[in-house]
Amino acid sequence: MNSFDVIVIGLGGMGSAALANVAGRGVSVMGIEQFTLGHLQGSSSGKSRMIRKAYFEHASYVPLMLRAYDAWNKLERFTGMPLFRKTSVLLAGRAESPMLRGAANSAQAYDLPSEHLSADEIRRRFPMMHPLDDEVGLLEPDAGFIMPEAAIDAYLRVAEEHGAKMLFESKVIGWDRGAGETLLRVRLDDGTSIAASRLIVCAGPWWSMFADKAMPVHLQRNVQLWFRPSSALFSIGKCPAFMLDRAGLPKPLYGFPDYGAGVKAALHGFGETIDTPEQVDRAVHPGDIEPVRDALASWMPGSNAKFIEGKVCIYELTPDQHFVIGAHPNDAHVIMAGGFSGHGFKFASVVGEVLADLALDGGTAYDLAFLSPNRFARSSIGT
Repeated sequence: MNSFDVIVIGLGGMGSAALANVAGRGVSVMGIEQFTLGHLQGSSSGKSRMIRKAYFEHASYVPLMLRAYDAWNKLERFTGMPLFRKTSVLLAGRAESPMLRGAANSAQAYDLPSEHLSADEIRRRFPMMHPLDDEVGLLEPDAGFIMPEAAIDAYLRVAEEHGAKMLFESKVIGWDRGAGETLLRVRLDDGTSIAASRLIVCAGPWWSMFADKAMPVHLQRNVQLWFRPSSALFSIGKCPAFMLDRAGLPKPLYGFPDYGAGVKAALHGFGETIDTPEQVDRAVHPGDIEPVRDALASWMPGSNAKFIEGKVCIYELTPDQHFVIGAHPNDAHVIMAGGFSGHGFKFASVVGEVLADLALDGGTAYDLAFLSPNRFARSSIGT
């Protein structure tokens, strides 16, 4: 039975970053992925994932986000691969909305570059956008998007260069530790096993296969859509990425300017709950398209001129919609990372570092108490 210092289960956004960071520390590491290289079955795909510092979800994310920017830049420099596109991000809605209030609080607490815009100022700066008279905006100039498929590819290249081994199309069905044994035995669906001193579990939508019941996560089907706009007004360099929290929308609308693939848009958290990843309907239906098309029609008329394509992804939602990062309650040598709740990919660069710290050092310099796997046994944090 082969043996490694660390095994990483799942090689999506978080797992690929963890694999590269562990390998970079000079220890032996194996990454195991149940699907093919570059698969689209999980939650880490879709051509663009928003990255922003003024984090409305909880101000405690901001130190992690600041480090994530540095780590993404480091990955770009090391690989020579362009991964980050700065577009600025406009958050829009009524001033009292949780999104606007949360972002403003984070920006103020950490002195982050941002601008507060009235409805008239939004119209002047971004004539393609149609805010209502009682809506305002918070513009973050340093924000933009990460290209997820390219980022995963970059991390796997780095991992390989540092000696990591990878096993694709191999499904982990469990692990155990025999009486008196120091190594964990990871069992695969072909009947073989691989041993390791530490495990890092980044299973995405397959979280429930490995997590303790005290770490609840439920799954939600979400659909990303791309539209051919009617003019170049919606192209990158002219139009920012955006999030709109507007009364009457089923959920907040978010999207990205056209950089060659069309305007991408979706309703954040708008989808039905599913029991397992295998149950998700991966076909895109008119009922997925029309709510987004209608929302775009009122916010950015002309951005939705022709539907191009759609892609189904899966959110893994915790009860408080904050991540789970830390040691498994039943084994301190198993590090869990999941429940990224539809807003986690931007953190993959720093999460990879944190997971390497936790697995190899038993701790990290970052305050992760609000993301503890044990928190659901206590009262959850508020936003």
